[in-house]
Parts: sequence; C-alpha cells; structure tokens
Amino acid sequence: MTFLAIDAQKSLFTLQKSQVEFEQMLILNQVNWCTKQMNTITQTYNEMEDAGQDPGDPEDDPYFIQLQQMEEQLQTRKSNLDSQITLLNEEINSCKTMTNNNIKQACGLNLLGS
Repeated sequence: MTFLAIDAQKSLFTLQKSQVEFEQMLILNQVNWCTKQMNTITQTYNEMEDAGQDPGDPEDDPYFIQLQQMEEQLQTRKSNLDSQITLLNEEINSCKTMTNNNIKQACGLNLLGS
C-alpha cells in the first residue's frame, strides 16, 4: 500500500511541474515581447538614420535600456524555472521507480504467502 502514497506524491510533483511550466511559458512570452519592443526601437532609430537624421545609439535610449534589463531578469528567472523543472522531473522519475518497486515487492510477498 506504500505505493499509493508514493504515487500520490508523484501526482503532486507532476502538478507542481505543470504550474512551473506555465510560469515558464508566461516568462517566455514576456521575453518575446521585450525582444519585439527592442527590435521596434532599433528599427525606428535605423529609419531615422536612413532619413538623414542622427538619432544616436538605440542602446542609449532609456526605454531600450529598461527593456534590456527586464529581459535579463526574465532570462534569469527562466533559468531558475528550468532548474526547478529538472529537479521535479527527477523527483517524478524517482517516485515512478519507487512505486514500481513497491508494487513488485507487494506482488512478491503475495505470491510467497499463497
């Protein structure tokens, strides 16, 4: 019967992993948005330069700098989530192994008792 408790724990880890993966997806969407905004700023600066104006460097733009910093923070958060997902996968696999071993052991004990 121990395998039921271990399987329940595995289910909790699986649920937690799904939540972390959802958060990871949200982070990736934010990273993509930041990248798109930075590309738009760069394109605007390039268009101004092509029109003969001297807009300067887009990397000096305060909003561009803010987007870069946000992207870096999001990438760091994504890396942390990747690590959490890896650990949860290891725990899930460990629970699967323990469940299988406990089932085999219970079946073996039942055969010996027959």
